Amino acid sequence: MFTNRTSKINFSRRDFLRTAGFLVGTAACPGFLKGADSQPKRPNFVVFMIDDLGYGDIGCYGGWAETPNIDQLAQGGIRFTDFHSNGPMCSPTRVAFMTGCYQNRFGRKFESALGGSAGVTENGMPLEAETIVEVLKNHGYATGMFGKWHLGYKPPLTPANQGFDEYRGMLSGDGDHHSHIDRSGNKDWWHNDRIEMEKGYTATLLTDHSVDFIEKNKGQPFCLYLAHLAIHFPWQGPDDPPHRTEGKNWGNDKWGIIPDEKNVRPHVEAMIKSVDRSVQCVVDALEKNGLAENTLVVFMSDNGGYIRYGRRFENISSNGVLRGEKGQVYEGGHRVPCIVYWPGKIKANQVCHEKVMTMDFFPTIARLAGAPLPARQKIDGVDISPLLMKGQRINERTMFWRKGNAKAVRRGPWKLVVKGDDIELYNLDDDLGEEKNLATEKTELVFKLTKALAKWEKEVESGFMIGSM
Repeated sequence: MFTNRTSKINFSRRDFLRTAGFLVGTAACPGFLKGADSQPKRPNFVVFMIDDLGYGDIGCYGGWAETPNIDQLAQGGIRFTDFHSNGPMCSPTRVAFMTGCYQNRFGRKFESALGGSAGVTENGMPLEAETIVEVLKNHGYATGMFGKWHLGYKPPLTPANQGFDEYRGMLSGDGDHHSHIDRSGNKDWWHNDRIEMEKGYTATLLTDHSVDFIEKNKGQPFCLYLAHLAIHFPWQGPDDPPHRTEGKNWGNDKWGIIPDEKNVRPHVEAMIKSVDRSVQCVVDALEKNGLAENTLVVFMSDNGGYIRYGRRFENISSNGVLRGEKGQVYEGGHRVPCIVYWPGKIKANQVCHEKVMTMDFFPTIARLAGAPLPARQKIDGVDISPLLMKGQRINERTMFWRKGNAKAVRRGPWKLVVKGDDIELYNLDDDLGEEKNLATEKTELVFKLTKALAKWEKEVESGFMIGSM
């Protein structure tokens, strides 16, 4: 059972690099325990999606916050050092996880946070897109989601219509962590397809509902998606005061009550601790019910953290030595923490340096569940179950990000960044902080990666359905 232990962690830059696995002497994932193919029961799946959690925010990544339970999750499984959210903002990554596709296939609106309000019905993930949850539900799984959706603001574009048997949480991109009022001043706490307000701190409520879901479904295979709003603004810990009230537009005052705008860190720290406690509660529930050895647990972030916000707020999150922050295509915007835990199936205390993306969990979960992939949906993600279970390397591939006019291409150690007419090229093996632009020295490589980017952009414009063009 996880214990709520604490320890003081002080990391230098070199310590951070060593902990994160970037110094010489590390290796790609070594072998794991076998046995998934002989598993008598279909495995359960628990997926934590944390909001805005930066690469340097948690202890096991050499970060500043004490996160004993998340650290213990990493010690019991595999910690990725080169994992990437599909986008540098919320909605892009979430639709990619749900569909296994590059989010760009769903149109430009999914390259940033999905806008909308309670009166907008057409702005959301298309219902014809088959989600990983629908795949599992059709395969006999109980499915539950608790937390932030941000893929549709009103029925029918809700979790209840995309495969989830049970849903509680907020449909919008952010809400007050105490009053559950969105930035438009609307009530935003849903039970399936209706507003059903509850009192309590968001992270605590979501955790309690998740534990109840595990208890109710312990006799059948289940998929639990726990999408925490923390550590997204309003920056409010459990002991911070409520901020938003119903009936007022909070668009220009969406951040919460921050006495020292130059130091948001104390509020963020309290939020990270609430997530750490959530991990403990959920894993304890699995162990209490004898489910831990038959449950794959994924812990990841939807994008990098904010270091500062505009000219007002500073010292918010941390992306370690990475350049950039949320909203940018530099590494700090999309290289994020990811931990996979499955006691007895995934060998403990592993560090993996393979390049993985959020959308890879769609085919991976389907494969582990023994469920077929959608016949007519383009799946861009790759099945990483051989990597998780047997330590097999992933075939080299080129990876892409696009947010408006900002684009990035990754092939091997090389990363091309395009911002309008500006072109930058970095060797991440030697320059993880993306400080030395090699574009003028490697013109042939720039040409090849630019060509690959153009080809990819043309491909994703064809949509998400096979034969749609």
